[in-house]
Amino acid sequence: MSSRGEILRGVMLETGTTQMCLSRMSGVHQPSISQFLSGKVDFSDEQLDRLLSCMERRLEVVRRPVRPELTHSERRSWMLHRKLSTRLTMASLQEWLPRLERNFERLRHGVRGTVHRRNIQQWLTLIDHSDIIGLHRAMTGLDRTSIEMREVSPFGGILPEEQRREVLDELRRAS
Repeated sequence: MSSRGEILRGVMLETGTTQMCLSRMSGVHQPSISQFLSGKVDFSDEQLDRLLSCMERRLEVVRRPVRPELTHSERRSWMLHRKLSTRLTMASLQEWLPRLERNFERLRHGVRGTVHRRNIQQWLTLIDHSDIIGLHRAMTGLDRTSIEMREVSPFGGILPEEQRREVLDELRRAS
């Protein structure tokens, strides 16, 4: 897949549009266009579409499902959390609170690094607000933030051992 900068460069070449000309048509400063083209500054699909429209083009974004590249550990954590997510309700969250609080205490003392501390705080906020939807997203999300949050998950020891073994067996079969 081409980067936004590569797409912009290709259309500029195709239409014979210079950076200065695109700057005048779009109102975007020429140095910004140069940074977009070089990849030094990222820009959004909306910004790209706006620049392309100055050259009689539109951006078409094709959406398709893709399987993300996960390490074995990331996939294991995702599968365990996904299974636990099927049991997550307002009632189960209340039932799990004593265990979650003990796990948070252990994590607070054993975790180093700003990112891990921030992720623990995100878990705490989701749980304190009983944000079931947010918890489901963090438990099953494949975005980098969710993956990193699961590295310091307070949900250890909550999934029944039988279900935990089923997930690990499934993971072994898939490997």
